[in-house]
Amino acid sequence: MKKVPIGVSDFKELITENYYYVDKSLFVKEIIDDGAKVILLPRPRRFGKTLNMSMLKYFFEKNDEDNKCLFKNLKVNKYKDIMDMQGKYPVIYLTFKDVKDGNFQKCYEKMKEIISIEYYKHKYLLDNHLKGIEETYFKKILSMEASQGQYETSLKNLSKFLSEYYNQKTIVLIDEYDTPIQSGYLSGYYKEIIEFMRNFLSGVLKDNEYLQKGVLTGILRVAKESIFSGLNNLEVCTILNNHYSDKFGFLEGEVEEILKYYNIEFEMDEVRKWYNGYMFGENVIYNPWSILNYVKNHEKGFRPYWVNTSSNDLVKIVLTKAGETVKKELEDLIKGKTIVKQMNEDIVMNDIENGSENVWSFLLFSGYLKVINENLKMGRSFCTLEIPNFEVKYLYEEIILAWFKESINNEKFNYMLKSLTTGDIETFEDIFSEYIIKSASYFDIEESEKFYHAFVLGILVALNEEYEVKSNRESGYGRYDVALIPKDRNKLGIIMEFKKVNKRRKETLEIAADKAIAQIKEKNYKQELLDMGIENIIELGIAFEGKEVLVVEG
Repeated sequence: MKKVPIGVSDFKELITENYYYVDKSLFVKEIIDDGAKVILLPRPRRFGKTLNMSMLKYFFEKNDEDNKCLFKNLKVNKYKDIMDMQGKYPVIYLTFKDVKDGNFQKCYEKMKEIISIEYYKHKYLLDNHLKGIEETYFKKILSMEASQGQYETSLKNLSKFLSEYYNQKTIVLIDEYDTPIQSGYLSGYYKEIIEFMRNFLSGVLKDNEYLQKGVLTGILRVAKESIFSGLNNLEVCTILNNHYSDKFGFLEGEVEEILKYYNIEFEMDEVRKWYNGYMFGENVIYNPWSILNYVKNHEKGFRPYWVNTSSNDLVKIVLTKAGETVKKELEDLIKGKTIVKQMNEDIVMNDIENGSENVWSFLLFSGYLKVINENLKMGRSFCTLEIPNFEVKYLYEEIILAWFKESINNEKFNYMLKSLTTGDIETFEDIFSEYIIKSASYFDIEESEKFYHAFVLGILVALNEEYEVKSNRESGYGRYDVALIPKDRNKLGIIMEFKKVNKRRKETLEIAADKAIAQIKEKNYKQELLDMGIENIIELGIAFEGKEVLVVEG
């Protein structure tokens, strides 16, 4: 039985070392048939980008090894005209997937090392080919002693050296091009890394007479104006396009074949719930990392594999800083509803936090949402979005619970919820007050809407086994209400009305809390629960003023 290829991203190793391979070799044909000079393929992490780029390298690269045998049992081998191009080109191949550093200098040093290693692979150019200035330049890059400007032109110059040596234009493959950019955004050196990457990439990809074709992968399409300025020969194929839509991730039939091969085909329905749900173009796609991990560890049951492979720092930061509207819509998504949003395929990292369409675009292209339907209006893309599967829903729930648990420890958080659901309002008020005081690092104290939505999301996630959570808001009046409806009708039903103190009207916490109770009575929220057969009901008026909170039972 073939080995499960978890973490194997070298194509040759995968083919020769008896690993199971889902045949994506027609990716080579699609690249060759594509008339674009430079192709950017943004896909979520762990969806097979590095393996596919490694396959391109072994297919195109001209060297002393005979790599044609790697493709003899694959789909692409049926196309003689394509196979005639195997091993015919000099290739530059770089992957930046591990460039995740806390400052620009460390990031830059790691990139210098990656470039130097690629130069080392072609050190044969120093044997009676490069002379004078070119030889000196090559050796400086090799020894990591070149200037930043020289590193910025290093790929363009290497493509020239290779093309002249082989009398053939060069293919340039750059995997995970935006990993350093995301690290720069997270760690405060975005401006420096963008400037370097702009010069580095445009040098080799823009108007380069030695370039046969360039292929880049990443997670996001970073906007042209920030990095690909002036690159008119760039084709971008995102997950909304049909081009290449079946080349990353696993198709339904491919997953069925994998499960059958490993004798676990009976788990297909649960596999769909946990790891399916993506739409790339018109294709239903499964998360390959999660599928392979599940196959290897299926006796342990279903669990989130993909969301645990990295820190998800950027997602957490984006959602934490998001406004009231985003948090309310996230609440709807967790409840299984859909939202319709305009998508922005050109993402400027600095603008992710500005405007909800940037947040949702980032989450979609990063693999945290799926498209159900896309409508084009006046050239703009409007997508109906939902959470793709159980695995990603788990991530959102973890992020939401982290908002609480960063402020109060896990034991105290659970005690707060227990106090609420058992009617111990005094204890609930004490712990809830502590949460508000300690949450100042997350939310602007004056923005009670954010407290409200974070709290609602928290109880929605934490109590979803026992309670249905309903919420409404009248934000223009500073009022928000929540109903906790027990699934066991004998348990306590809870109605909460949140009220922000109106300083202009010289309200106090007591007055605001009393008004909240009056609102519950006036709107007769209790009747809905009584109609459901719930007789044990408490009504809570919760008033906010700065870091102070008062909870009054009606």
